[in-house]
Amino acid sequence: MSASPPNPLRVWNGRAFASDDVPVIPSPEFNTTIARLLRERWRLVGLFGLPGPELPLRAWGVLADPDGGSLAVLATELGAEYASLTPTAPQAARFERELCEQFGVLPVGHPWLKPVRSHAPWGPGSYVLHARGEEVGVGYPFFRMEGQPVHEVAVGPVHAGIIEPGHFRFQCHGEIVHHLEIVLGYQHRGLERTLLGGPHRVSRSQVEELAGDSTIAHALAYAESLEALGACPVPPRAQALRAVALELERLAAHTGDLGALAGDIAFLPTAAYCGRLRGAFLNLTAELCGNRFGRGFITAGGVTSDISPADAERLLATLDTIAADLRSAMDLFFASGSVLARLEGVGGLARDTAVALGMVGVAARACGLPIDARHDHPTGLYRMAHIPVATSPEGDVHARAVVRWLEAQRSVEFLRDALRQMPAGPARVPCGSARAGGAVVTLVEGWRGEVAHVALTDREGRFARYKVIDPSFRNWAGLEQAMRGQQISDFPLCNKSFNLSYSGHDL
Repeated sequence: MSASPPNPLRVWNGRAFASDDVPVIPSPEFNTTIARLLRERWRLVGLFGLPGPELPLRAWGVLADPDGGSLAVLATELGAEYASLTPTAPQAARFERELCEQFGVLPVGHPWLKPVRSHAPWGPGSYVLHARGEEVGVGYPFFRMEGQPVHEVAVGPVHAGIIEPGHFRFQCHGEIVHHLEIVLGYQHRGLERTLLGGPHRVSRSQVEELAGDSTIAHALAYAESLEALGACPVPPRAQALRAVALELERLAAHTGDLGALAGDIAFLPTAAYCGRLRGAFLNLTAELCGNRFGRGFITAGGVTSDISPADAERLLATLDTIAADLRSAMDLFFASGSVLARLEGVGGLARDTAVALGMVGVAARACGLPIDARHDHPTGLYRMAHIPVATSPEGDVHARAVVRWLEAQRSVEFLRDALRQMPAGPARVPCGSARAGGAVVTLVEGWRGEVAHVALTDREGRFARYKVIDPSFRNWAGLEQAMRGQQISDFPLCNKSFNLSYSGHDL
């Protein structure tokens, strides 16, 4: 009788551990273990490979326990081919496509294997070959519907205005969308490769620019990773200032998105108000950080600037004024019958679909899933000051708008308390070098959802792997599903209700 595989290593968010302590188990048991944990309501945070000169490829899986607050880490070695996890764990689908694209390992039995970011030639059965650098195949394998009444609408990758590039291909029957396929990768900058061997002098700036509208979230995840690896205790004052910056980032983004939704349905009073108020929240961020998007504010060991009691009072007074104006705009928005008629029932997504796709953030909470790293895996000030998780069960555009508005109100209350009870002490302390052979998983609840950074160091304490998982990487598939059965004219509204990042996905 064979011995049972070792249990995954249990770790905690933002706390370092030895990478050698992660159990390496055979691929079949690796798949079985992950599938079992998912049935027990764990979530797949990430599945990624560690760079190496040749196969077999060492791959790590990271899962989150929403009840106990812990994380599970396990590893396996993959040869040129391995049995796909996706048929039993759809959350792994995009991660396995990425593994194939980056390392040339073929997940046998994957039901929808195709590039994630690459636009190289592709052909049936040959994806693994071009992942290894061989030019084969004949273009991207789009799904196609056959039939005389079916027509295809291709949008992008170049769009009007200054929107980032992405390609959307609709298979339609009349005005109804039967299938939407989204192709990204046009913003691919090779960030994870650039971070190898770091931290470099420019690493923090590169992480901040990973998804520019989520500067604070990614900078915080990066700083907390370095602090864990360097055993650096962050002062309470710095933790409070970081949380203030993160919630201001959330308020600016949610206000902008609510205004954009109003603009998409031509409800101009709220659209105009929110456009102005987003700028007001960004200006508050500039007063706190010295930059409207918070760049350069968060660093390993704390923050780069502090505020005085007078500054805190001024921020509070301005916050109260902006919050009152925002409430007026949103009360008008949600009280309008024409608004509700346009938002309710559009772009609906079932809770089970959101679970299967591994969705996070606003899009998941709008499907009734109470997933929020500030609550499930708190770090910093969130360990002491809790924000109730905002959810809505409907899963449609209206639900995503409601969740944004609830979160905005709760962020305002959190900021009032944080600014009134700012701890004394330093805002920054020196941070030591990263430990050798260490690893850390850091989760931060950005405004779109869970930002995940996984850092591993080599024998010199330099980054041997730095994996970033932006919430958009998991949620673009949700937008594809939400458009099924919808009128194609509803796509701008549905797309804006998700408001996902191209650059955050493409890295």
